[in-house]
Amino acid sequence: MSIRLIPYNTKIDFVGFRYVTFTLSLAVIIISVLSFGFKGLNYGIDFRGGYILEVRLPEKPNVPELRTKIEKLGLGEVSLQDFGKDNTLLIRLERHDEKGKEDSTVQAETLGKIKSVLGAGVDYRRVETIGPKVGGELIRNALYAIGFALLAMLLYIAVRFEWQFAACAIMALMHDCIAILGLFSVFPLEFNENAVIAILITAGYSINDTIVIFDRIRENIRKYKKMNLGELVNKSLNETLTRTLLTASTTLLALLALYFWGGKVISTFTLPIIIGIIIGSFSSICLAAPLLLYLHLKRGEDVSLQDSIVRAN
Repeated sequence: MSIRLIPYNTKIDFVGFRYVTFTLSLAVIIISVLSFGFKGLNYGIDFRGGYILEVRLPEKPNVPELRTKIEKLGLGEVSLQDFGKDNTLLIRLERHDEKGKEDSTVQAETLGKIKSVLGAGVDYRRVETIGPKVGGELIRNALYAIGFALLAMLLYIAVRFEWQFAACAIMALMHDCIAILGLFSVFPLEFNENAVIAILITAGYSINDTIVIFDRIRENIRKYKKMNLGELVNKSLNETLTRTLLTASTTLLALLALYFWGGKVISTFTLPIIIGIIIGSFSSICLAAPLLLYLHLKRGEDVSLQDSIVRAN
């Protein structure tokens, strides 16, 4: 027996309150862009530059305890993660400058403090310094990755559907990406390589949800050739609403468990994905589909745009 979170004959007028959702989305974009312009992003070690140490300890370490000890050194941002074997760690330290001291001196002092915490018998397998130039290249490559992902999705939707669907999907995806970047800028959360992954995961989830809704709209366009477009979009959204809510809620349950019980590193990674899924579901329902009203879709029995909007209201 199939599970339905809402009654089968639900008729929520998504198209009717589109101006409210459009205004809300526009406000989010404006706030995000302004915050990004004035505050920028709180770049992490991956982008700002720092030190990376791969160390093999004599025995399996207590990572939270070790992280606390290193943080007490006052070296700035510190990241520890398992790397391969149980007793191997990858330690990332924020790069910082001290007035009147050479970079090499600061690096030597920093590594000396780390070694004093780790103790004897540690095998330092790799010690690397990431400079600001490398950080700049990483930022550029991250933006390229997001841009190419959006372009690939645009081409896929344009081939599978019509260009109107692709245009609406990309506008919704851009809204999602800007909103996530705004989230990192407004609060401000650390923007690192995990943040880029979170944005791409959000984009993938959002486009999957949007395609399911677009599939139903296309199916209904063929089935109800005389129904005006506004009513047809509402009907399609209500028919797919249970699926959208079930997918989002089950995904969020898993992510919330990771957020509350997964530890600090996992929590930092899952928070933007949690918010991204909420934003992605919102944009699929309240942005991508209603925007189709403003593009001239080809139909068997063509209905004018103005007529579609008036009858939908």
